[in-house]
Amino acid sequence: MDQLVDDMDNSSDHDHDHENTVVGSLESKDVSLRQWLDNANRVVDALECLHIFMQIAKIVNSAHSQGVVLHNNRPSCFVMSSFNHVSFIESASCSDSGSDSYQDVTSSNISHNKVSEIDWGESNGKQTEEKEDRFPMKKILQMETNWYTSPEEAADGPSSCASDVYRLGILLFELYYPCSSPEEKNSNMSVVKHRMLPPQFHLKWPKEAFFSMRLLHPDPASRPKIDEVLQSEFLNGLREKLDEREAAIELEEKIVEQEMLLDFLVTLQQRKQEAADYLQKDFSILSSDLQQVTKLQASVRRKGDSNSMNSSKPDDFASSGSRKRIRTPKENQESSRLAKNFKKLESAYFLTRNRAVNSGWMNPFMEGLSKYMSSSKLKVKADLKLGDLLNSSSLVCSLSFDRDGEFFATAGVNKKIKVFEYESILNENRDIHFPIVEIPTRSKLSSICWNRYIKSQCASSNFEGVVQVWDVTQGQVAAEMREHQRRAWSVDFSADPKLLASGSDDGSVKLWNINQGASIGTIKTKANVCCVQFPCESSNFLAFGSADHRVYYHDLRNLSMPLYTLVGHKRTVSYIKFIDSKTIVSSSTDNTLKLWDLSDTASQVIDRPIQSFSGHVNVKNFVGLSVSGGYIATGSETNEVFIYHKGFPMPAMSYKFNTTDPISGNEVEDNEQFISSVCWRPQSSTLVAANSMGNIKVLEVV
Repeated sequence: MDQLVDDMDNSSDHDHDHENTVVGSLESKDVSLRQWLDNANRVVDALECLHIFMQIAKIVNSAHSQGVVLHNNRPSCFVMSSFNHVSFIESASCSDSGSDSYQDVTSSNISHNKVSEIDWGESNGKQTEEKEDRFPMKKILQMETNWYTSPEEAADGPSSCASDVYRLGILLFELYYPCSSPEEKNSNMSVVKHRMLPPQFHLKWPKEAFFSMRLLHPDPASRPKIDEVLQSEFLNGLREKLDEREAAIELEEKIVEQEMLLDFLVTLQQRKQEAADYLQKDFSILSSDLQQVTKLQASVRRKGDSNSMNSSKPDDFASSGSRKRIRTPKENQESSRLAKNFKKLESAYFLTRNRAVNSGWMNPFMEGLSKYMSSSKLKVKADLKLGDLLNSSSLVCSLSFDRDGEFFATAGVNKKIKVFEYESILNENRDIHFPIVEIPTRSKLSSICWNRYIKSQCASSNFEGVVQVWDVTQGQVAAEMREHQRRAWSVDFSADPKLLASGSDDGSVKLWNINQGASIGTIKTKANVCCVQFPCESSNFLAFGSADHRVYYHDLRNLSMPLYTLVGHKRTVSYIKFIDSKTIVSSSTDNTLKLWDLSDTASQVIDRPIQSFSGHVNVKNFVGLSVSGGYIATGSETNEVFIYHKGFPMPAMSYKFNTTDPISGNEVEDNEQFISSVCWRPQSSTLVAANSMGNIKVLEVV
């Protein structure tokens, strides 16, 4: 049964990546002509309106000169730039989609633009909350189609160039006669099509009213042609002022373009200066560290030279000193690894350097670099072909070594605890290895843990929520605790050999004294508890990981609230391990491991891990986690074991389990298999790993 944890994840957090943003002054200011006309705060500027009308007339003329009837020269089919430049588009209003709002539109051959939705509920720049005051776009576009339909088109006659001229007459009225409400707009536009213009329009704009009447003539043949419109006295009488307006707009546009360029260059300069400042800071750090390391290296070499002089003949020393050093194949391999991972090593160096005080960075980084460069692969020392290999329920959920590393136990969905002797596994040359102890259980097992002091004792948790303590030599239950209401995922012994903790899907952590039947403490949470872990040398503190994406660290002398909450994972936290008493590594189904430092913080919430490790695949299963000597081992849903060093974010090495067909014996691809558990042998570079088919391998770092 797969250990699926998708059901525990409530939601995924958003990534916090920093992205470059575009300077605000570069954003488009285009709006639809319909939106511009219906702005309740619009004040009529005669020259501005005439300038807009002239541009649209020229667009109509361009179409007519090519023998094309425009059909849709209505306000919703035009957009205006911030400088009142008008462009014709294919608007959503020109289709029969019946949408209630404008969508992004495809441009015509004339222009590329977007149309914005307008809202008749806007008043004095604020949107009206009441739904009944809103004038839906679908409705206004339907009305607009009716307003701009010529008499011959309304009578089901053909649309012609004269119909486009008629629409110019309607547009001219709309430009010069704004309305304060949708009702007023609809009332006026419904009578204008019958050449019944409001008296106020005649009084305030007599020339515009007269010209509009000409364009709205009911007989298409009596309307002026579009070239006559452009040559009319109405337009040419103000040609000089229109040219001046156009020149002023062009000048203003050039100024704005230059300001945009200036803003861009200033912003770019600021960002490059910030980058240069950071680069200078990094360069200073590097220079200082180079001097420090060079001095230390020179000191070490002087000691080496002194020892060589005391133990070698002068001629031999001179001869050896003159020989040119030849790089070994291993050194060439290390150089290649260094070049391949240089960027990540650089990031790790500066991360370590920024956290360090004075020269405290050197030893941790040098130790990590040495281990990373010197160890490159995992070698198989033993391969366990379990007796129930063909059993479909053979997934190993947990592995654990005893305190001395002599024995390791396995537990999983086959309802058995199996104990193997480590040295026997290595020395026996056989395909199938049998455990020295096999204990059957009533339920599928999720976790197993040896007592750190009592060699013959281990504890397990199972899918029914039962926690059991076992006497391994007798193969019998020494204690049984039954308070969890749902599956118990994890169990761990503390430095106190009598104190045990367990975590469950019921949202609780239980503390147990193995000599008592009832729990001695409970920590309640709102989400499933997937893992519990004591620090190596303490029984007063406990950490646990949760399906709410967090890690909690408690002082068990005060269970009411956590000392620290570690926030940073985006999905369920499936495992946690202590590298030391103040450093925790956590594993999550968000594909990452994270390293946390508890030693120097005044905050109860720690939202920045000191390192994040990625490279393995883990999105739905529990894949195991184990730590030893700065190395961190985890499984992957690619059926691989990955090893990280705590100082570097990328894998140091990996090993892929081969999948063998049980009938043919040939290797096959099986994307369903995954590593289900890993465990380092104490005080060694040896690792035991198991996968979802129950295959177990003993691996050594070389």
